[in-house]
Amino acid sequence: MKADPAPVPKILVLASGSGTNLQALIDATRERDFPGEIIAVGCNKPGAFALERAAQANLTTFVVDHTKYGSREEFDAALLAEILRHNPDLVVLAGFMRILTSDFVRAFRGRMLNIHPSLLPAYTGLNTHQRVLEAGDRTHGVSIHFVTEELDGGPVIAQAEVAVAEDDTPESLAEKVQQQEHVLYPIVVRWFCEGRIQLGAEGVLFDGAPIERPMRMPAN
Repeated sequence: MKADPAPVPKILVLASGSGTNLQALIDATRERDFPGEIIAVGCNKPGAFALERAAQANLTTFVVDHTKYGSREEFDAALLAEILRHNPDLVVLAGFMRILTSDFVRAFRGRMLNIHPSLLPAYTGLNTHQRVLEAGDRTHGVSIHFVTEELDGGPVIAQAEVAVAEDDTPESLAEKVQQQEHVLYPIVVRWFCEGRIQLGAEGVLFDGAPIERPMRMPAN
């Protein structure tokens, strides 16, 4: 008798906005050989277009509206309860615009990824494209990292660069970075589902060995 195939890792995506990275992940996971499956999409904004994208893909959705809670801790507790109902192997933050409490982050240590529009550790927080232009940087990009208690400070797994042109605006730079996000995020999620990346005591492990620096996709 053939042994049953190993269960496919279950992915839960959290989003707050239009969900372009969610769409890239939906498209990637629909490929026949993708080693993971999106089981649910959660959102903190009832009208976010990410929910529409998920519905179009026949994915289970849920909303935990942060405006209905009196504190960050209450919101996180409600969100955590909803996520645990789905029992995911991986939580992917795809434009999820809420700062999560330490207790929430610890519950998914080594099982939660975030994407940030800069070459971390540079430019944590918001308005990264404007700040890059003001600094006169010639290279910008995107980082994917494990989530830890430090905001945008978890160990970085991979980065993709974009060249900054003299006539770039925050909007044109955002578009360049987003194009790279849609390529890189599915790659890193694939690595996780294949068991190739882990969060070790000292940082990221790739194929069981520590990486000295994030893997980098160079600028075109």
